[in-house]
Amino acid sequence: MQFADLIVAWQKSHGRHHLPWQNTQDAYKVWLSEIMLQQTQVATVIPYYARFLAAFPTIHSLAAASRDEVLALWAGLGYYARARNLHKCAQAVVTQWQGEFPRQAQDIMSLPGIGKSTAHAIAAFCFGAKTPIMDGNVKRIFTRYYGIEGQTNKREIENRLWEQAEENIKQADKNLDMSAYTQGQMDLGATLCTRSKPKCEACPLQSSCYAYRENRQAELPTPKAKKTVPVRSVNMLVLQHEDRILIQQRPEQGIWGGLWSLPEFTDEQALQSLQNDWQQARQTALKMAAFEHVFTHFKLHIQPYWLKCSHLPLREENGNPGRHQWLPLDQLETTALPAPILKLLQGLHQFSGTVDLLGS
Repeated sequence: MQFADLIVAWQKSHGRHHLPWQNTQDAYKVWLSEIMLQQTQVATVIPYYARFLAAFPTIHSLAAASRDEVLALWAGLGYYARARNLHKCAQAVVTQWQGEFPRQAQDIMSLPGIGKSTAHAIAAFCFGAKTPIMDGNVKRIFTRYYGIEGQTNKREIENRLWEQAEENIKQADKNLDMSAYTQGQMDLGATLCTRSKPKCEACPLQSSCYAYRENRQAELPTPKAKKTVPVRSVNMLVLQHEDRILIQQRPEQGIWGGLWSLPEFTDEQALQSLQNDWQQARQTALKMAAFEHVFTHFKLHIQPYWLKCSHLPLREENGNPGRHQWLPLDQLETTALPAPILKLLQGLHQFSGTVDLLGS
């Protein structure tokens, strides 16, 4: 049997068949799962996927939602550009494609936030198109099976992998079950051909696998060159008035784009300037415990300060509309807050009695 046929046979007997986005050809549901699963594990995605579909059961309902509603449901999944593009893509499908996903991979790729592999996966799962995929799981399988050296994020290596993927489909049975083949590659990478401690003894590709034969599973895929992870620092102000916190919407671009977070300041002088603007100059900000949040390319050192607001700052209420708002602490979970900020404010809410005592 050829490579693709072996994977199809294995998937049908040993693969995953009960994930919530399986057993459907609804392009909306398949697309949603594909976007959520980018750089995120299945176990993490499942509850988000269920909540998202409950709130937006159709692509029309997602397109009609506000960005804040979408980001609030996405908060905690990370890589927030995915959520913004998800919203834009839904609107594009509704306005440009009459609410129906295009059937051709090239047309699907023209939509916001959809790359080549995701477009091919949607075309294969939903429309039976004979198009290969090339996500992280597949790259790992291919580099080990075929003994392909080199970092998979390099154009030369990626092109070679795509060429091999095309060739595998050409060599397969003409009636190849594209849905089972596509899912099978994902399943094999997620359950057997894992990054560490692959379960080669159960793999249907074992007999012809280069890495197994040469005992090079730990060396392939070729590791990316390690880089020193830079650390950035930011000061944040938790300005509390009774049971509400002042939050600020972040710019569209950059980390946590479009989400609501806490006001930031550079140093003590900048903090004093903020207090003057908000008519809180006589109050003393308390320095809270600092913590770090790890992103893909850097670590963010967050130093929060807490300031009890004795009266509403008039300038903030009338100036810069739409950029700031007072958030009731009992609405934290329904607001589009970054995960570390949500955790910080949840702790504040939990111990609000102690905090009030400190500030009184």
